Amino acid sequence: MKFNDFDRSMRIYEQSLDQIILPGIWIAARLDGRSFTRLTKEICQFEAPFDLRFRDLMVNTVKALMQCGFRILYGYTQSDEISLLFHMQDNTFGRKVRKINTTLAGEASAAFSLALGHPSTFDCRVIPLPDTGRVVDYFLWRQEDAHRNALNAHCYWTLRREGMQPRKATSVLEGMSVSDKNELLFARGINFNDLPAWQKRGVGVLLRETEKEGYNPMTHTATPSLRRELYTEYDLPMGEKYREFIVKLLDRQNHEHDPD
Repeated sequence: MKFNDFDRSMRIYEQSLDQIILPGIWIAARLDGRSFTRLTKEICQFEAPFDLRFRDLMVNTVKALMQCGFRILYGYTQSDEISLLFHMQDNTFGRKVRKINTTLAGEASAAFSLALGHPSTFDCRVIPLPDTGRVVDYFLWRQEDAHRNALNAHCYWTLRREGMQPRKATSVLEGMSVSDKNELLFARGINFNDLPAWQKRGVGVLLRETEKEGYNPMTHTATPSLRRELYTEYDLPMGEKYREFIVKLLDRQNHEHDPD
């Protein structure tokens, strides 16, 4: 059998489970750290419930992913997860799910491990979203998850610092309402509303245009120019204002393709 024929016959098996996200469908990807509870609490002993060094490692990993060859509109991180929103026109790897998943997981694992100095891995899943409404809902969902996780984490570690055992602290919080958890903290001098926004709402990374002073060698004069750079937002809005924030991101993409 000629090699080309042999190659085609074998690639059928390799490609049999390939899935492609169709044009016109938004692509989001979510990455999660594998065994990060052990990594953060036992191996690296990061401060609980939140640690600035870990936050910065996650933010820098988001930035690495936004510069690894895909066209990413927005990156978001909370806890040990990262969400990415692709530009609608991104066609990297022909929008193949397998290639997107493996590339992003590999890039995230490498970037985080090199920065930390310890092997760490991420998994990745591609999430097709049918319209802009679902894109907005997705990021509202992840931010609400961040808010709930932050409240639970602060309550849990407050009880642990008081000497309560892990299982007991978990059982105390099970079934407790949001207002009761806030009251638990408030009774101990902690106002959840006053805690840093990045802990409760996550961190966003986006491209924005900034004016830089350049130099025109023809006229020998300083010339202002617009450049796009990654900007980190540690004080994201929440609720309806966060909805508006995401909608503006999507609108900005649409304007990039206006005939004008």
